[in-house]
Amino acid sequence: MAPVTSLSDSVNQQLSSAISATLPEASADPLLRRSDRADFQANGILALAKKAKANPRELATQVVAKVESGDVIKDIEVSGPGFLNVTITDRAITETLAARYADTARLGVPLAEHPGTTVIDYAQPNVAKEMHVGHLRSAVIGDALRGMLDFTGERTIGRHHIGDWGTQFGMLIQYLLEHPGELAPASEVDGEQAMSNLNRVYKASRVLFDADEEFKERARKRVVALQSGDKETLELWQQFVDESKVYFYSVFEKLDMEIRDDEIVGESAYNDGMPETARLLEEMGVAERSEGALVVFFDEIRGKDDQPVPLIVQKADGGFGYAASDLTAIRNRVVDLRATTLLYVVDVRQSLHFKMVFEAARRAGWLTDGVTAHNMGYGTVLGADGKPFKTREGETVKLEDLLDEAVQRAAEVVREKAKDLTEDEIQERAAQVGIGAVKYADLSTSPNRDYKFDLDQMVSLNGDTSVYLQYAYARIQSILRKAGEVRPAAHPELELADAERALGLHLDAFGGTVFEAAAEYAPHKLAAYLYQLASLYTSFYDKCPVIKPAPPKDVAENRLLLCDLTARTLHQGMALLGIRTPERL
Repeated sequence: MAPVTSLSDSVNQQLSSAISATLPEASADPLLRRSDRADFQANGILALAKKAKANPRELATQVVAKVESGDVIKDIEVSGPGFLNVTITDRAITETLAARYADTARLGVPLAEHPGTTVIDYAQPNVAKEMHVGHLRSAVIGDALRGMLDFTGERTIGRHHIGDWGTQFGMLIQYLLEHPGELAPASEVDGEQAMSNLNRVYKASRVLFDADEEFKERARKRVVALQSGDKETLELWQQFVDESKVYFYSVFEKLDMEIRDDEIVGESAYNDGMPETARLLEEMGVAERSEGALVVFFDEIRGKDDQPVPLIVQKADGGFGYAASDLTAIRNRVVDLRATTLLYVVDVRQSLHFKMVFEAARRAGWLTDGVTAHNMGYGTVLGADGKPFKTREGETVKLEDLLDEAVQRAAEVVREKAKDLTEDEIQERAAQVGIGAVKYADLSTSPNRDYKFDLDQMVSLNGDTSVYLQYAYARIQSILRKAGEVRPAAHPELELADAERALGLHLDAFGGTVFEAAAEYAPHKLAAYLYQLASLYTSFYDKCPVIKPAPPKDVAENRLLLCDLTARTLHQGMALLGIRTPERL
């Protein structure tokens, strides 16, 4: 279906024409903002008046005189120093919502006119190591960003830059060579068994590495064999990777997140290209030799004693570090994948590293005006005490344990509220509610901020939680079922109550919110929109009877359309954040 022009865009167009007629030399693209009363205000008047050296209120009055009331604008008035308060007609609200309702696939939201290709680097676990709470935010935020960007029409490519290369693999592989059969084939184990096997091998090899100097030397030689492509060494390395993937997939399945195998491209994938990256950087003069290492210096980045902090591309011993693999990855993503945007969802503590990597790539010409790179640095998950989240023993919390506890807590909430659900249905809803609660708590917080992990609050039916939104959706489904033969239908001729208008105007803003949140890489803005939507629906339902006491048929049909469109919008918005909306709770 054809996209639906939002009411804010319609008002923008009329105000642009009026402003252009009043000030022909001024920009015809005024800025608009939504007020708390769900009408529109033009704060662009103030800026235009300043440029024209005019009185803003007088200018606003002249603009108002040129705006014609009609199908969309019911009334417009000057407020304060020069704001424009615009009242939309009830008919325009209902007709616009009816058009959105008719588009079951996209709710009338258009696709971007000029979409690009974004490579999103997120969900980066390490081979042969358990995923912990520190891996949560990259996966959840990255998946939500990808959902929003896809919805706008952007082509997204996932990249999971897993830690599958480095000196620790010499230790692991050497141990496996000397203790064959310690790892079963990946096809014969599930996620829990895979991690158990990997943990056992890692701990045993670490003990031997620390205690036996001869084993340590053999392990170091094994690293050289790995890097040089020795067949036997690579086969054993692949065993660790395959077994780790079994475990990764089991965790991501619990997170209700799809991770494609072809998008798992670890550090090892860039190993062969790193020597060329180093050569190119040195030949172009971007990198230079310093104390035997190949480094890039930046005048504005300095450390102790005001000395420049180098980005080390190649160590003095010839080995390559993270900078080399990250720069090689940029070359691959720009040249081979033809990316127009590189988006990294990485811990904020790595911000300086990526700042230097991006600047080095710009100097080399790999990042240009047509290719942007952005580090979506995220904060830390904290415990209830406001400190980094740890177990009582002071150890890092395992991600699987965290997710299992969230589902268990959710099961208690669902069971308490359930009236006609079987135990199997309760467990199914518990997984959707528990995992949704964990995701929403993360996504409703600005990514660059830390947040406290509080399961009691996360699974609460009150406040800004996913459970509140899920119950709002389930409640609407119950209302639609109870409506019987009365079905949703638009009646533009009806006068709307204030609560209906407020809900309708907010529903119309869904597409604009998604585009804004996607452009700013701000999933918390979409989460805030959805919470306000559920809150406005609650107010509407309290003030505007839908079924009991039964209103006139045309009023009931119109209100049922508001109900159903709210449910569809909640469902679509939550889906973009990676959260399920059960039909019954």
